[in-house]
Amino acid sequence: MRIGIVAPSCQLDATIPERLTALAQSQVHSQVHSQVHSQVHSHWGKEAPELVFHPQCFLSEGHFAGPDRARVDAFVDYANDPALDAIWFARGGYGACRVAEDALPQLSEVARRKLYLGYSDAGYVLAGLLRHGIGRLAHGPMPACLNRAGGDAAVLRALDWLLNPVSATNGQCAAFNLTVLCQLIGTPLQPDLTGRVLIVEEVAEYMYRIDRCFYQLTASAIAGQITGLMLGRCSAVPDNDPAFGLDEEAVAKHWCQRAGIPYLGRADIGHDADNKVIAFG
Repeated sequence: MRIGIVAPSCQLDATIPERLTALAQSQVHSQVHSQVHSQVHSHWGKEAPELVFHPQCFLSEGHFAGPDRARVDAFVDYANDPALDAIWFARGGYGACRVAEDALPQLSEVARRKLYLGYSDAGYVLAGLLRHGIGRLAHGPMPACLNRAGGDAAVLRALDWLLNPVSATNGQCAAFNLTVLCQLIGTPLQPDLTGRVLIVEEVAEYMYRIDRCFYQLTASAIAGQITGLMLGRCSAVPDNDPAFGLDEEAVAKHWCQRAGIPYLGRADIGHDADNKVIAFG
């Protein structure tokens, strides 16, 4: 399998390709020589997947992994390449909203058959792909997660899905960062979530901002589309002054109740190494 890696947001650490390739190869080597495989399943086969990093991943222009045009062209180039089986977004940050609208109309039938995996800021691209019915999508770890504590397990989990793309949940679902999803509302990238369970997670936002996002989300057309909502982790929440008085689950339950959305409990996703893969179904 050949997996193309592009960076529609921020620049990727230049040490990642060598480290990630070595990690994948070591897992296959361990599998060949052992009957006990705690990390990697038999569907990996006898060769590691080929990880093809687009040179654009290592460009830098201000905050971004190169200028907007370079990021558009890299994504379109790899998405339309018949020699690649999947697109793995390199990392999050910010910038994907500046390229997604320009890239989507350029995608070919080849792009429609691919797998796409990422989360955080990559949600802008995933949302647009979902809106246009392109590809098989999943929210999950990215190559840059290798720099987190416990990141080896995270990226291997992602590779495992890319090699065997089964749904991680029952039925239809979609998963997004809460702030990213709210900023998609009313834009040409807003996904149609009709009939899906929506799963959201957040990082480094004050509780009042999380509350405000839930108001916006549950007051939008999305509220009438989804069959229920699950809450991932809201991590690194700054202290509020004065104390907000409610945690993220109380906030989610409050707005779901007001909007008549079934609250379906917690989900094992978030901006951390324990982030699980959620296939969109």
